[in-house]
Amino acid sequence: LASMPLEALMKVKVVSAASLFEQPVSEAPAAAVILTADDIRNFGWRKLSDALASLPGLYVSYDRTYDYLGARGFRRPGDYNSRFLLLIDGMRLNDAVYDQASIGTDFPLDMDLVERIEYVPGPGSAVYGSNALFGVINVVTKKGEALGGAQTAVSVGSFGEKRARASYGWHGSNGADLLLSATSYVRSGQDLYYGEFDTPDQNNGVANGLDYDRAQYLFAKFAYRDFVFSAGYGNRTKGMPTAAYGVNFNTPESTSDTHSFANATYRHAVSSDLEIASQIYWERYDYRSPGIYGTDPAVVNMDGDKAIWYGADAHATFTGVPRNKIVVGVSVTRNARRDQYNYNVDPYQSILDDHRSSNIFGIYAEDEIRLTDRLTLNAGARFDKESVSGANAS
Repeated sequence: LASMPLEALMKVKVVSAASLFEQPVSEAPAAAVILTADDIRNFGWRKLSDALASLPGLYVSYDRTYDYLGARGFRRPGDYNSRFLLLIDGMRLNDAVYDQASIGTDFPLDMDLVERIEYVPGPGSAVYGSNALFGVINVVTKKGEALGGAQTAVSVGSFGEKRARASYGWHGSNGADLLLSATSYVRSGQDLYYGEFDTPDQNNGVANGLDYDRAQYLFAKFAYRDFVFSAGYGNRTKGMPTAAYGVNFNTPESTSDTHSFANATYRHAVSSDLEIASQIYWERYDYRSPGIYGTDPAVVNMDGDKAIWYGADAHATFTGVPRNKIVVGVSVTRNARRDQYNYNVDPYQSILDDHRSSNIFGIYAEDEIRLTDRLTLNAGARFDKESVSGANAS
């Protein structure tokens, strides 16, 4: 590698998030950046947000509950990263209620299982539709071949942090590949002082034992020839020491985020000029946050949502026209449940009980036109129709 010219080194890395097909970073129609598994290990990044904070133009903030991502000075207060499109192996991870891109410990994948992180800055709506306004983040998972057998990992850190992972990777002589992994994580956190609550009846502004963080992750991936199937589960419970949303200070408050998914892809080269790719996925996201409000008497309130969505995507890549690489595709999404609820526990009082669903249909096309050996034109268009908000063209 040391003897290779810079141009050749740039072509060693390929990115697939920019144009729905693999291409060298130097030829992608954006200033794409790739972070590798070696980067994750060498820098000790434990969360996806840690890795993203190292990228040019991105910055991360943390409010002791969620990690928030901004780009080039823009981050709307109260926005759960909905202007970034987050993918795992090309599957959309943003949930169907808040369109949230989870990048903290609520991201449902152990960072040790990440082969690379692709970040494509700038709008990608012409290819992906909604969410891809500030950029596209594609997290590509490892294959079983990368582990080559059983593997365990244990780590400890300050404030009672403990993490344990058990994984198994297998690669057969016929090309079959299997990866299985389970991770458990816990962090006790620290007592925190908040001057806004510094009164004797509020423990002099000190939140005791409310900064804890607990998570469990499961992941499985099987590949054989042109077929890949993966499934994952992540459950995170985070204590909230900040008395968010007006709850009583220094009282038990937490948020639980549970994300489950299954994804199947099939990619096949029909001929030297034509490749087809298809994807079917199913996902579920559950959020629950209990909190104590008021005095005399205090009331326990439960806030939450339930989201279930599934969909499919199919596209073809055609290179039969000289100096052109044409992609044409169609995608459908069914947001089966977009439910939100809020109620007081005892005595029971329903405050919000909202049930919604929607459908999204989209068609798209793009063309990579090599005008000269040094000049390439990338053009794309997409049309989406959502059953609630209507039609949109990019």
